[in-house]
Amino acid sequence: MMKKIAVLGSSGSIGQNTLRVIEQFPNEFRVTCLTVRRQVDVLFKQVQTFHPDRVVVAEPGSRTDILKRMEDLGTRVLTGEDALSACLEEDASDLVVNALVGAVGLMPTLKAIEKKKKIALANKETLVMAGEIVTSEAKKHGVSIIPVDSEHSAIFQCLAGEDSKTIERIVLTGSGGPFLTRAKKDFKSITVDEALSHPNWSMGKKITIDSATLMNKGLEVIEARWLFQVPLEKIEIIIHPQSIIHSMVVFIDGSVKAQLGVPDMKLPIQYALFYPERRPSSFERLDFTKIRELSFYKTDPDKFPSLKLAAEALQKGGTLPAVLNGANEEAVQQFLEGKIPFNRIMELIQASMCEHSWIASPSIEEILQADRWSRRFVRQKI
Repeated sequence: MMKKIAVLGSSGSIGQNTLRVIEQFPNEFRVTCLTVRRQVDVLFKQVQTFHPDRVVVAEPGSRTDILKRMEDLGTRVLTGEDALSACLEEDASDLVVNALVGAVGLMPTLKAIEKKKKIALANKETLVMAGEIVTSEAKKHGVSIIPVDSEHSAIFQCLAGEDSKTIERIVLTGSGGPFLTRAKKDFKSITVDEALSHPNWSMGKKITIDSATLMNKGLEVIEARWLFQVPLEKIEIIIHPQSIIHSMVVFIDGSVKAQLGVPDMKLPIQYALFYPERRPSSFERLDFTKIRELSFYKTDPDKFPSLKLAAEALQKGGTLPAVLNGANEEAVQQFLEGKIPFNRIMELIQASMCEHSWIASPSIEEILQADRWSRRFVRQKI
């Protein structure tokens, strides 16, 4: 029986890699829904290849000609931000791959949970903003959340068959980004092109900047706390420049499990699509004879304050993680547009966290309000 798949964010790096994996298994999957923000040209090619039942274009602009051509191919076209959740209301998918970037991924995740669809989650902001609510809803509806991020997929694989009570600590690895050896005093002069030059991974602009500030690791700590139900003190970040070991778990007897592989997102994507099975793939294999070094370093929270800010947001909880995330998204966008220097990103996030009127046990609407407030705050500060 073919598994029916909806891919949210199909024009991004994770979305496109998901479709590449699906192409390798034409008899295993049927794509029912694809969504993009505004890249209708990319979407049209995907419609020609996968013939989904429906697509969503959040910001269609003036490209009504291409939307019409998609409809002529028999695909229903929905438009607007609210169409994401509306699409899942009608969609026949068994599995939703949430490859959206940013806070926009939260509500579709909750809708998919409500509709009892299994979720392959690459949108870390879902759990950063509302981890307690999302995991509680998933448990209530009997929905599995399978991580797609390489680090969380690695931990998920290391924990297969293990009792969660035997976890001593989770070790998230990170490459350190392009500025691992750059002096902090030089951060102000970092250009957008330099920040987008990740040493190991090919990713979208927002996540690449997050890797440069190490905010990506901070957000991953919050995500890991909710995915694996472990407290902050049991989560550690280690810099591993080679990106060969994707993460590790240390157990109470001193044993360590690590998941290794080439830095290729198609590997954790395929694992999530077929879980709990493993299937053969034609992807590149790790050649141990060519590995000359596996090095590890402690993080420098003074140089990369994102780690302290994320830990503070997680410890305090409530609406603070949503403020952290929203301010980060807005500040990163302002940097990409050349409106602020690189070092200003963290200053704006910290200021927003200090100024925010914190709510301890927020509703989803209060979380979304905190997200909107943080973005306005950053824009007003610039």
